[in-house]
Amino acid sequence: MTDLSDYQQVLTPNYGVPPTIIVKGQGCNLFGQNGESYLDLAGGIAVSALGHCHPEVIKTLTDQANKVWHLSNVLANEPAIHLAKALVHATFADRVFFCNSGAEANEAAIKAARKAAFNIFGPDKSEIIAFNDAFHGRTIATITAGGQPKYRTGFGPMPAGFKHLPFNNCKAIEAQISEKTCAVMVEPVQGEGGVRPICSTFLEKIRTACNQVGAALIVDEVQTGMGRTGKLFAYQHSGVTPDILTSAKSLGCGFPIGAMLCKEWISEHLVPGTHGSTYGGNPLGTAVAGKALEIINQPELLNNVISRGKQLMQGLNELNKRHKLFKTIRGQGLLIGAVLKEDYAGRSSELVTLTMQEGLMTLGAGPDVHRFAPPLIISESEVKDALTRLDRAYSHFKKQT
Repeated sequence: MTDLSDYQQVLTPNYGVPPTIIVKGQGCNLFGQNGESYLDLAGGIAVSALGHCHPEVIKTLTDQANKVWHLSNVLANEPAIHLAKALVHATFADRVFFCNSGAEANEAAIKAARKAAFNIFGPDKSEIIAFNDAFHGRTIATITAGGQPKYRTGFGPMPAGFKHLPFNNCKAIEAQISEKTCAVMVEPVQGEGGVRPICSTFLEKIRTACNQVGAALIVDEVQTGMGRTGKLFAYQHSGVTPDILTSAKSLGCGFPIGAMLCKEWISEHLVPGTHGSTYGGNPLGTAVAGKALEIINQPELLNNVISRGKQLMQGLNELNKRHKLFKTIRGQGLLIGAVLKEDYAGRSSELVTLTMQEGLMTLGAGPDVHRFAPPLIISESEVKDALTRLDRAYSHFKKQT
């Protein structure tokens, strides 16, 4: 039987050594090699929005697998066209570009914003404003855009033309945006940055500032999109409309696919030869994502996100009254972060380990935040079960402390 010693011998060590090998998933549950089971409140890092092995998604995948898998973008395929039409219909966007991941979607957004600015205003308008503690991916350009220096260390020099400002600071954006700014890139909820929701006033200030200087507003919804916050996309909670939006993670519910959605004034500059992706928009990925979008963008499921998010948030606050571990619990929908008090700072990974020992998959969001991003189909009884397991894990943590 394959074991973790095999993993250590043949895979690069950048993920460390995982705690177990998973062999099966069903609904909101995962199963290890030895039959152990876990209730999944991690969702593959906010990916498995419809849980594991959703029957409708399986049928869509297998049906498409018996038709055609790959064509490249020299040819068109029906699932990609259908998915693009559905995304345009459901959002602000006029056009869609498909790729394979969130980082690629954000690369496409950066390139599209700069290309539009270059063509409209000239080469001096290339600056991109992003925010401290942001996360936009692991490529060279996206770690540069991300506001976390730990991801850039050792990979320099970084590309020029990026400026970082404090998140949720209206004065900073008003003071620093200029005629050289071609885009502002922001997450509606900073995921890897600690599950920090954007202030509605701040998002409005960014939109106004972008309008004043002719810059594109890029909203990174790789983690918040596809129903995670209770709307199909998190920007829809506000009155603000972006120019570019990026999506991945739950877009394919586990099948690798990303998308950049944009307005016509951006897309018209992506003429043939300006950008591309060999696998982007392949029939398998777009068929799966089309079915995922169809299932997720329904009132019943989105209402479940809101209800279960409130249940989980309330339950965490009640647990915190007893254990007194967290200084705040924040988030939106089913993306929630519990921020450790200073006495326990830097120990979120210990909580992840202890919850796993209780048969519960959870996440960290940096060293100080315990993060929860379960499948959107999670039930009331499963959240109740999860809170019971968290209670035990937090008790063990306090005893260890």
